[in-house]
Order: sequence, then C-alpha cells, then structure tokens
Amino acid sequence: MSKQLLKYIITKNCLKSRIHNMKYMSTVNNEKLIKVTFNKANGDKITAEGKKGDSLLDVIINNNLDFDGYGACEGTLTCSTCHVILDPKDYNALPEKPSDEELDMLDLAYNLTDTSRLGCQIILEEKLDGLEVKVPATVNDARYN
Repeated sequence: MSKQLLKYIITKNCLKSRIHNMKYMSTVNNEKLIKVTFNKANGDKITAEGKKGDSLLDVIINNNLDFDGYGACEGTLTCSTCHVILDPKDYNALPEKPSDEELDMLDLAYNLTDTSRLGCQIILEEKLDGLEVKVPATVNDARYN
C-alpha cells in the first residue's frame, strides 16, 4: 500500500471519527441538535447544526464554516460583521428583541433591513430548529467606521 493511500485512509477515518464524536458528544445529554440554514447572497445554502444555547456565530465557528469576515469581534458586540436578515415571521418569533447596543451596531451594518439581527445575539432554542437566515453579500466592520 502506498504512503499516499495510507495517509488518505487515515485522514478519512480520523475525520469520520471526529464528526461522529462531535455529534455524539453534543447529544450525550439528549440534547437535540438545531438546524440552521445560512442563505448566502450568491445563492449558496449552507445548513449546519448547533446546540440549544449556542448563538448563530457559535454555529458558524463550531462547524468551521468559512464566511469571509463574519464574527470579527468574536461576539463581543463591537462590530456588525455577523449581521443576518430573517424572515419577518422568524424575526418576531425570537424570544428576545435586540438590545440598544445591538441596534447601535446594526445601524452600521451593510444592507440593513427591518428584520436584521446580529448572529452573535440570536441564541438557539428548539423552536428555532429549521431557521433560515440570509447573509448579506458583504460585511461592514463597525470597528473601523
């Protein structure tokens, strides 16, 4: 067996094991994974899962999703790079309305709408399973305005 083939098999098996372990660990305490679909401006749809209590930013980080510039402040509410747009029904179903600090950051977001929120402030709960959010075409990092 060639070294390249062996490396491929080991890498593939390690990756499978890691994915299995991540899913198993998050469901050990009967935690149901919550699905979220991120609709990118280019038409791509990316579905990922998170646990109850995760923010949308956590979902992106924990699933190693590559959204250019997304979450630059790491959820400290000092930028607007995790800006997402929700359908009005989903926006109104969120348990918490945006804080004054979030609204201040949203004022600086690219493509702001009436149903805009920061992904770091949307906390997953079971009733949000299947949530779909739109990710604007670009980000505006409020820290540099």
